[in-house]
Amino acid sequence: MTISEKQQQLLDELSLFQDWTERYQYVIDLGKKLPAMPAERISSDKLIKGCQSQVWLDSDFSDGQMHYLADSDSLITKGMIALFVRVLDGEKPDDILQADMSFIEKTGLKEHLAPTRANALNLMATQMKQHALGHAGD
Repeated sequence: MTISEKQQQLLDELSLFQDWTERYQYVIDLGKKLPAMPAERISSDKLIKGCQSQVWLDSDFSDGQMHYLADSDSLITKGMIALFVRVLDGEKPDDILQADMSFIEKTGLKEHLAPTRANALNLMATQMKQHALGHAGD
């Protein structure tokens, strides 16, 4: 499945919920399903700076694909990073760098988040692309 197909799948799933509390619960549930980040990989150098909550992001590169690990001290924020992990994990760095991340705008989540949390979505996408940049062309 391509990145854009994964994005569309997420949008389709979110569109099933009419109520914003249901959509938030769905995002929180995605975060709860995110595999736990090993304690030894949670460190200050893995923090995404500028987020209201603490969000840690790490990655590995193997067999030509990026693999992301993420965690947060906030359930909604962990759910938000889980959206990006679901879309970008297992993808080639060059595909990640070319991915249009504006799908997050189509979720409508930003409109219902505090400005600092909405900004965190942009920071998460940017940081994940930064990790991929280090392996572009590999």
